Amino acid sequence: MTDNNDKAAYIAGGKTPLNSRFRGFLPVVVDVETGGFNCQTDALLEVAAIVISQDEEGRLQPEPVVSTHVIPFEGANMDPKSMEVNGIDPYHPLRAARKETDALGHIFTPIRQAVKNAGCSRAILVGHNAFFDLSFINACVERNGIKRNPFHPFSNFDTVTLCGLAYGQTVLARAAQTADMGWSTADAHSAVYDTEMTAKLFCKVINSWEDLHKS
Repeated sequence: MTDNNDKAAYIAGGKTPLNSRFRGFLPVVVDVETGGFNCQTDALLEVAAIVISQDEEGRLQPEPVVSTHVIPFEGANMDPKSMEVNGIDPYHPLRAARKETDALGHIFTPIRQAVKNAGCSRAILVGHNAFFDLSFINACVERNGIKRNPFHPFSNFDTVTLCGLAYGQTVLARAAQTADMGWSTADAHSAVYDTEMTAKLFCKVINSWEDLHKS
């Protein structure tokens, strides 16, 4: 059965076109590094995004990562404990950070183009504890009056749930190791690395599901 947003019925293992695979939404993996857990008061410091595409065999694959450092908004809180975990020096002279509006423009522009190229209706955020990343993206959009947010405002795909189902693990590092992907503790807690690993996990889980249903 289809709905108004579907261009074709999804059939497990049937090489469904990407613009029909997820109800017309294009998966885009996102990770943010922040100055705390409160999206309204704490700084957005890094954003990385990876568009998910599909090959001729119908298998999902990650595209190259797009990322940027972000200048903390005026009055932003940066909790020392969070800063110790992510290791970010927000005022380092070589950080090459962008203001929030420019940072999201840098991230959103290729996502909008990918949505158009795939024939999808909009992007849907994929993340590990995706509500957290989406809340910071949405707060930044609202704070800066940014138009045409490519992401669905509340729906998301959470690899915590997917990895709990597929591997019995909910921690990103443990899920990656269980999936035989390895894990670099030295590279973890950077937006780029965490996004790359989350994208690989998402694709692996979805592709494994499709493989189970091939005739």
